[in-house]
Amino acid sequence: MATYDYTHTRLLVTDMAASVRFYRDIMGFKVNTGGEGDVYTEFDTGAHTLSLYGRQMMADVVGEGNLPSSAAVQDNHLLWFGVENVDATVAELQAKGVQIIVPPTDRPLWGLRTAHFRDPSGNLIEIGHGIPMPE
Repeated sequence: MATYDYTHTRLLVTDMAASVRFYRDIMGFKVNTGGEGDVYTEFDTGAHTLSLYGRQMMADVVGEGNLPSSAAVQDNHLLWFGVENVDATVAELQAKGVQIIVPPTDRPLWGLRTAHFRDPSGNLIEIGHGIPMPE
């Protein structure tokens, strides 16, 4: 049986330049490969690589280029980033113009304090730090 190494997550984006600026300038990730004018960009996020690729280009690769680029559906994925302090991180993000869609919220059953926002292509992002779970 084959073994699989999960090495990175690739987001399919609608605006490469805006997405690169978001993950580089707002989230603070170092660009490993590519940039605003490229068709593919990779970021060093620590333990995992985050990459960006054009949504339409991938649709063309898999033979779905003629389908609509979006539809009104619930999210089917999110990026989760651990932070030291959700409230302080939200304040930094808001100072950079990021619209927070769910403000910092304690989720005792999860053992987390979280907040939610989106990148320029609409990908859902959650940040969180641990809190005590109920006994």
